[in-house]
Order: sequence, then structure tokens, then C-alpha cells
Amino acid sequence: MNEWSEDYEEGLEAFLIWMKDAGYTPYTQKSYLVDVKQFLESLNGKKLESVKKLHVISFLTSVRERGVSDATRNRKHASINCFFKALIELELLLTNPAAGIKKSKTEINREPVYLDEGDLGRFLSSIDGKYKGRNLAVFLLMSYMGLRVGEVHTLNLSDYNVERHSLRVFGKGRKWRNVPIPEDVVPFLDLAIEERLNPWRSKEEAMFISQKGRRLSIRGIQQIAADTFDRFQKDVPAAQRRPYSSHKLRHSFATMLLRKGADLRTVQELLGHSSIQTTTVYTHITSREKEEAMSKLQVQI
Repeated sequence: MNEWSEDYEEGLEAFLIWMKDAGYTPYTQKSYLVDVKQFLESLNGKKLESVKKLHVISFLTSVRERGVSDATRNRKHASINCFFKALIELELLLTNPAAGIKKSKTEINREPVYLDEGDLGRFLSSIDGKYKGRNLAVFLLMSYMGLRVGEVHTLNLSDYNVERHSLRVFGKGRKWRNVPIPEDVVPFLDLAIEERLNPWRSKEEAMFISQKGRRLSIRGIQQIAADTFDRFQKDVPAAQRRPYSSHKLRHSFATMLLRKGADLRTVQELLGHSSIQTTTVYTHITSREKEEAMSKLQVQI
């Protein structure tokens, strides 16, 4: 541990214990700890009980000035807020200086990034390599069932109900949900399970196994997606390439459902959102749809 963080060792250890007890995934634990350590480093040894809201805002401002995205800035704020919330619950602190700080709102003005059905088909056709069957199943679960990267990572063989063609998914907030598997996806999932790599531990229950014989990691899924998106856009000039990522597959799923007439509440349930407000981010209106709507108007003079 770095010298600057020795005074914060108790708080960091308590925070990690709190996250484990609350059921946070190892990936989230790691991300939150990295964010919090960056913040603590900016305090220059100031005691936690002396930290004020100004110090948190100052850190977030410096993060923004370094050019990070609004989403990253908001995540760092969430990490710090969670850190102080944990220490209050564990009776190590009395106040949360990160509470009440507004999220960045500028990101809602950006053009939403997702793939329409045609692009999605071409993306799936770009999947290649020795583990094509496994990777295709992974991305079908994300693009045609709306699973998060972390949810695919945590899937076990026992979560697949073969008779009902459904998956039991462990999502955010430690909540389970059952998601029906589209008939067109079933054969690809069955094939991926049939071709499942041998895990190095005989009792490994993970549905998707890496080439090293371990549960396919979140970072591994993200890297496979990045490589596939690179092939998908290889003929597109660099300046015109879109910032696709694995999460955009889930985004594409929600957009497709809504465009096919699914109601917002159903999409909320399928995505595992606790609040329907979160689901409304997917209700984009494209230029084509606006033009079609306006074409229906007739001026009568």
C-alpha cells in the first residue's frame, strides 16, 4: 500500500468488507476501490472526518479537466459516495461529504450509440476465431436478451432451464430475474454449452469458460467485443467510426424491442431496471422517424 494511503487503510479495508457483505461483484469492488484511492490521494493526508463537500467537488472537477467522459466522472462520484455511506453504516464516520452533489447532465445531449438490426447482424457475422461458438452465444445473450456483461460473466450452467427455454439471471442489486430465450437463440446457446471448454476445476459451474480454463472474465468479454467491433468497422474511415462497446449490445436490444412495440414496463422487467426512469434512456427518436411523423401532416388552406 502506498504511503499516502496508510492513514486510510482502516477505511479502505472496512469499505471492502462492506461491499462484499452487500453482494457487490469482484469487478465492481475493484472499480470502486480504484476510484476511491484516487480521491484519497488527492486529499494529501487530510483525515476523513475533516473532508468537506468542497474537497469532493474539487476532485471531480480535476477529473473532468483531465478529459474523462461524463459517465466516468459520475461513476467516480458514485464510488466516493458509496465509500462514505459504508463508513457511516459501519459507524466509522458521521457525515457523507459526497452526498447531494449533482450528477453531470451533459451526457444526455450526446447522440445515443446502438446498432440497428442490420448492423447487429453484420456485427454478429464479424465474430471469428477458435472460440466463435462461445463468443457468438455470449453476444446473442447481450443483444437479443439484454444481459449486462457482468450478468453473462456470472451465468452458471444450472441457470439455464432447458425445458422452458429461459435463463435465471443474477443482476444489479442482488436481484434475480427470469429471461425467456428467443427460439432463434436457443440452438446457438445449446451448441456453446455442448462445445464448452474443459475447466481446470472439475466443479466449475460457469457457463462460459476462458481458454485458461477459468470463468470467462468481464474484461475478457469486453476485449472480445472490442476486437469484434474493430473487424466490424474495419472498412469505415477512422474519423467516422462509432464508439461501440459490449454494453451497446444491451442498448441495441432495448431499442429493438421498443421499436417493435413492446411497452416500457416489459422492457424494464427484461433489462432488470429497478426504476422505469432508467429504461426511458432507450426511447430514442431518430431523424427518419421524425421525418415520417412530419410527413403525415397535411396543410389544408
